[in-house]
Amino acid sequence: MSGLIEGLPDAVALRCIARVPFYLYPKLELVSRSWRAAIHSPELFKARQEVGSAEELLCVCAFDPENLWQMYDPLHDLWITLPVLPSKIRHLAHFGVVSTGGKLFVLGGGSDAVDPSTGDQDGSFATDEVWSYDPIMRRWAQRASMILPRAMFACCVLKGKIIVAGGFTSCRKSISQAEMYDPEKDVWIPIPDLHRTHNSACSGLVIGGKVHVLHKGLSTVQVLDHMGSGWTVEDYGWLQGPMAVVQGSLYVMSHGHIFKQEKEVRKVVISASEFRRRIGFAMTGLGDEIYVIGGVIGPDRFNWDIKPMSDVDILTVGGDRPTWRQAAPMTKCRGTIFGCTQLRI
Repeated sequence: MSGLIEGLPDAVALRCIARVPFYLYPKLELVSRSWRAAIHSPELFKARQEVGSAEELLCVCAFDPENLWQMYDPLHDLWITLPVLPSKIRHLAHFGVVSTGGKLFVLGGGSDAVDPSTGDQDGSFATDEVWSYDPIMRRWAQRASMILPRAMFACCVLKGKIIVAGGFTSCRKSISQAEMYDPEKDVWIPIPDLHRTHNSACSGLVIGGKVHVLHKGLSTVQVLDHMGSGWTVEDYGWLQGPMAVVQGSLYVMSHGHIFKQEKEVRKVVISASEFRRRIGFAMTGLGDEIYVIGGVIGPDRFNWDIKPMSDVDILTVGGDRPTWRQAAPMTKCRGTIFGCTQLRI
């Protein structure tokens, strides 16, 4: 990089560029070769953190189109399409997705495609592959593989490290093994196993600086405080249903309502009856809001059609009166949501 802005040292010019909204970067790189080099440099990501211009985006992957991700910019209410994930696995699904260090990580999973001649999974039920997407460089890179292939597993970030636990290695074998990934060293190491496994998919949440692993259909939660202590088993009696963490608090959609769940105590926040017919959507938190994204309208006794959705509904829970509103719908992705996570850049 040299001569970014006439009369300014490059270090100062880079901090100026860092204040420009992320969605405009593809246009900025057309200014000159030096600007293009600056836009794609790791120093830009650091500068955005230093000047306080980091943005919180949402990353989403749906059933259609295959292996395509989009990012949502809540400040400008627009969607940005990423390059197609270059995995050889068709219709990758049941994977883990997190972000850390300004990068998106897609881990494990397997093919959701079905061989029409046999009805079997097409190719792979569970893989160990790991991909990262760098939004500054705008490209995918393959990272060190997990120790075990797995699908339908818990996946979280704790203190900058990625934790995966449980899941399935095949359609008949669930596992209790857990492992941790260091993104800076690109290395996986085993950590204490879960106390128990279960013949159902599991998911993970970080609340209060602790990893919580939940199995579908079970009221018990397995909790990891730090690596040395291993997992403990708690029975909080949490409601079953889509979950989101907003500003450290857990929210659950269940029985046509949004509940705020605190240990064994819960309270109704607002009605969510309009989502009763909508299945396969993502529910996630960003800032002081809950996002309900995509999914399908399932068939009923009057209508057998299945309608893929690209809609985005937002619930603001930070104020005195929670209210729903709609955001711009996804421009490419639609249908069942395979993965959704926040990305800070």
